[in-house]
Amino acid sequence: MTIRVIIVDDQAMVRAGFAALLSAQADIDVVGEAPDGRQGVRVARSAHPDVVLMDVRMPEMDGLAAAREILDPPVGVVHRPKVLMLTTFDVDDYVYEALRAGASGFLLKDAPPADLIAAVRIVASGDALLAPSVTRRLIADFAQQRPAPRKGAATLRLNGLTPRETEVLELIARGLSNQEIAGHLVLAEQTVKTHIGRVLAKLDLRDRAQAVIFAYEAGVVRPGDGG
Repeated sequence: MTIRVIIVDDQAMVRAGFAALLSAQADIDVVGEAPDGRQGVRVARSAHPDVVLMDVRMPEMDGLAAAREILDPPVGVVHRPKVLMLTTFDVDDYVYEALRAGASGFLLKDAPPADLIAAVRIVASGDALLAPSVTRRLIADFAQQRPAPRKGAATLRLNGLTPRETEVLELIARGLSNQEIAGHLVLAEQTVKTHIGRVLAKLDLRDRAQAVIFAYEAGVVRPGDGG
């Protein structure tokens, strides 16, 4: 299956470079570009991409606002692509908010070409691009800068999880990979994947990135926690 991608970035050279790199891949098709978030939303609605590469800082409408519009569309718009945020900073307040809005992860704009290609494929497959080290920084660096989360609704949703599922959620939020969770709980990796799928379904979360944010907001993990 060909992965349909659009690139939203205010720098023409960045768009051209990413488009050339991705278009050279047999399984990726760049179906649109936009120089700002507002146009990015329009292109996403018309081109129906699988993945949107979205710069964080842009004129007219920044990447965060555009990601929110794409991921929470008005009634009647059924297509919701995955959104991969592009940033020049590996610790960026916008990134946390984008993940809360439903973005599937983020990538540094100066990452090696192979990382960009892999990121598009990972996000298109339904996985989140959130490395364990990034997960730990999100919790430690972002969460502690915010007031204590409101736990009410999130805690009620937690009640629907089994003890094992709650444990898996905590380990995801601490930044462990599936393989590390399997080792920690002495389970097969496929069993861990099954647990994660059930956690996401029960909590109505799109992916691993949202699971991390939910775990913080429900108080499952707290600032400074980490593996």
